[in-house]
Amino acid sequence: MTGLDFKHELIGRIKNGDRKAQYEFYNQYARGMYNVCCRMVSDDMEAEDILQQSFVKAFKHIDKFDFRATPGAWLKKIVVNNCINYLRKRKMDLISIDDNHLHLAEETENDDTRYNMDVVKKAMARLPEGYKVVIQLYLIEGYDHSEIGQILGISDSTSKSQYHRAKKKLQLLVKETMNEYE
Repeated sequence: MTGLDFKHELIGRIKNGDRKAQYEFYNQYARGMYNVCCRMVSDDMEAEDILQQSFVKAFKHIDKFDFRATPGAWLKKIVVNNCINYLRKRKMDLISIDDNHLHLAEETENDDTRYNMDVVKKAMARLPEGYKVVIQLYLIEGYDHSEIGQILGISDSTSKSQYHRAKKKLQLLVKETMNEYE
């Protein structure tokens, strides 16, 4: 049985209410989706709650799954949306930028510098929530600015601006964090 056949069969079993199939699906995707939650909300307990809510929602709406995307991509979209909803409930502040006042951060000569991952993780944790979410969605989750705009309810240009500002702020925070180690 190929991987695609197995996924079709597994989803079919879930659609028929097979609890063992749900457990298999959960075991296959839980670790990766938990990591997505942790990167986006930066709180282990909240990440666990969001993960559980995401699987409940996925199983509740499994009949809508039609294989236009992979099961993992479909589930990831649910997880990311639940993370965004959680952040919105916490009144995440995104800086609203008028399209006429869009100023992108200038690229620096250090863009290709590779930083120690611990330093980058610590610097990421210090970013304001709005910046962190856009950076996570763009760099780590692989969404483009149009998709980020749809997810967050902002324009493409605001997403781009948030990303460039976040990138500039992250570069400063990485330098500060590196100085703390010296």
